[in-house]
Amino acid sequence: MELIEVLGYFGALMVGLVLGLIGGGGSILTVPILVYLIGLNPVIATAYSLFVVGVTSSIGAFKNYKKGLVDLKTAVIFAIPAFIAVYATRRFLVPIIPDSVFTLGGFEVTKDIFIMLFFAIIMLLASISMIKTKKNLDSKNIVQEINYNYPLIVFEGLIVGAITGLVGAGGGFLIIPALVLLVKLPMKKAVGTSLLIIAVKSLIGFLGDLSNLTIDWKFLLIFTSISIVGIIIGIYTSKFISGKKLKKGFGYFTLLMAVYILYKELF
Repeated sequence: MELIEVLGYFGALMVGLVLGLIGGGGSILTVPILVYLIGLNPVIATAYSLFVVGVTSSIGAFKNYKKGLVDLKTAVIFAIPAFIAVYATRRFLVPIIPDSVFTLGGFEVTKDIFIMLFFAIIMLLASISMIKTKKNLDSKNIVQEINYNYPLIVFEGLIVGAITGLVGAGGGFLIIPALVLLVKLPMKKAVGTSLLIIAVKSLIGFLGDLSNLTIDWKFLLIFTSISIVGIIIGIYTSKFISGKKLKKGFGYFTLLMAVYILYKELF
């Protein structure tokens, strides 16, 4: 086994560790690890990422459910349009993206480059979301009457589902603010509910790939198992380490990763 492949499996451990420590964000690492360290093409990488993210998020969702930090009604309302969008994106949209998307000034943007550039933009947005202090969201921990703004929740679910389908990341940085601001969930309950939504839509989205791609189940299950070990360690370690401080630091790391992907794909 080559050193870069070993680093890839170590990266799987980091994905779970970050998810366990800060309740999200780790999934944004999965695609770059699979593409640049394991050597998979972006279409396969985004598919595998959906499975890894879905399974590891299920662990976190179950942990939060036992603590009473998952709102099942909200999860269902949000998850239904989200998993319809992510399944449709993986099953129908991704396969019809042309091998050569467009050419700009002699530079050909291929399907693989297009997916990685779009992914880098999502990473930039996620990094900004993690770096910025969210006092306005944290203040929502006070108990309020839950309010279901159905049209906005369904619309947000469709958008997040489509993005997840394209880049293979969970989209927690989009879901959590939506649950706090649109549904009036307390912050901790929004995080737990978000993990359940991510788990459901990611795994159903992965089903959309089964008829289009050949899955290396041995590799995928090994990678996912290592990620699960990471999230268990992360959940335990989170009792002793401040997740908020780590989140900002990880935000800056994500920002650097996004810049690296943009540079590597464009230059």
